[in-house]
Amino acid sequence: MEEKGTRLNKYLSECGVCSRRAADRLIGEGKVAVDGRTAQMGARVMPGQRVMVDGEEVKAGQREIFLAFYKPRGIVCTEEKREKNNIVDYLKYPVRVFTVGRLDKESEGLLLLTNKGEAADQIMRGRNFHEKEYLVTVDREVTEEFLASMSRGVPILGTVTRECQVERTGRKSFRIVLTQGLNRQIRRMCEYLGYQVATLKRIRVMNIRLDGLKPGEYREITCKEREQLDCLLGTGGDYGSR
Repeated sequence: MEEKGTRLNKYLSECGVCSRRAADRLIGEGKVAVDGRTAQMGARVMPGQRVMVDGEEVKAGQREIFLAFYKPRGIVCTEEKREKNNIVDYLKYPVRVFTVGRLDKESEGLLLLTNKGEAADQIMRGRNFHEKEYLVTVDREVTEEFLASMSRGVPILGTVTRECQVERTGRKSFRIVLTQGLNRQIRRMCEYLGYQVATLKRIRVMNIRLDGLKPGEYREITCKEREQLDCLLGTGGDYGSR
């Protein structure tokens, strides 16, 4: 730990509770306590202090979990128990894990989950230009004009999307590689150009691929995949336990 303790959001991230950003939300909602007192934003954790989230003690030293999951359509990327199709109840994984980014309810495909927050934060940061690849079908013929407009960038949500790779895969289908993750980005891009998305499947996040998984299945990523991921993220790690 740092000499004057570890920032609480970093501590929660390192313990595998959630990303730093999500930790800030939990702290702001009054769901985190240190030694029995509700924690405030910017708080630090000193060695020996007891940290609780929603009444459950948080402990350091957990083995890193990094899952590749084929999210089926209809499952919602939330831990909210009031949502009957929430991903936590669907997955029933024995260790608490959280999603690295999201896929909307109507979409399917590759979703990464982990119990460590640092890599998750780095993958989700749009400024890092990490690639995510999708297969999309739409309601009418994919034209050269449509492909060119998608690749150049489309005005949505008060900005213009980044240039991206787009190629036709069929009369009404295409492949697209994004380096940002705006809310419902592909659907909004298509809608701006007069198209409606029929199906949307994510098949890759950086070097991790969906290959071999069926809807509802998951696997731990391999040592090689984790090493490659760390190279792309510019980090390092110990892979002996995986």
